[in-house]
Amino acid sequence: MEIKKAVITAAGKGQRTLSLQNIVDRDGEKKTALTILLEEVIESGIEDIGIIIHPGDHESYRAAAGKYSTRIELIEQPQPLGYGHAVYCAKNFVKDEPFLLLVNDHIFISSAEKRCARQLIEVAATENCSVSGVQPTHESKLPYFGAVGGRRIPNSDCLYEIQTVLEKPTPTEAEQHLLVPGLRTGYYLCFFGIHVLTPTVMTLLAEEVARNNGKGGIQLSPVLSKLCSMERYLALEIKGRRFDLGAKYGLLQAQLGMALSGKDRDEILSMLIELLSSKIS
Repeated sequence: MEIKKAVITAAGKGQRTLSLQNIVDRDGEKKTALTILLEEVIESGIEDIGIIIHPGDHESYRAAAGKYSTRIELIEQPQPLGYGHAVYCAKNFVKDEPFLLLVNDHIFISSAEKRCARQLIEVAATENCSVSGVQPTHESKLPYFGAVGGRRIPNSDCLYEIQTVLEKPTPTEAEQHLLVPGLRTGYYLCFFGIHVLTPTVMTLLAEEVARNNGKGGIQLSPVLSKLCSMERYLALEIKGRRFDLGAKYGLLQAQLGMALSGKDRDEILSMLIELLSSKIS
């Protein structure tokens, strides 16, 4: 399976401006979060990038993309009918091809040689199926993420066969349906914010859109739950971290994560030590 297209969702009401903010990257260069995300995608081997935007946001996204503005295709989500609907808006863009899917309000920092998106793409290409990035996450953060249940693939320490998908489950629901042997107590496999999906997902989303008849609330997780009952669907524990720009202090955490993984790490650590040792009133 060859993955050459990526879709970035950026049309949500509380999401649309987050990737337009500036962050200093690992090399000390100030960039928009969108530019950093586009570099994640392009350096992972993606050729065509579609960004799902709110109507009227074309100019701001072209500007935020900077030198990559010619590499993107902007696709409007005409009505706010849910995250699943936003993904479906890229149907004509992806056609019948598998595609990489990312959210625009996250920054991804790899702890391995390969970028987070690249890790996922290589597994999907090898296994010839949909693969979602996941990260073991404490149950206190379940209200913020979709989560999966399943079993570890034999002879693998980071690959799982997905059997269940739930969107923002309660701890009780997670304990009943999402326990994965081998994970620490109180931890569950939550979505990382990056997926590689087969064309089957677009077919299932088309059915949801037709059934919904314009009412809204079309989500992706129920579709992914159907997917795992129809074809092989895996989860990869990504070697890296995700930073949600929309969370409280999210931009600060993303900036610190970026700085501490870059060339100015020692300078930033010294700055933090000095700040922590100072009395701030």
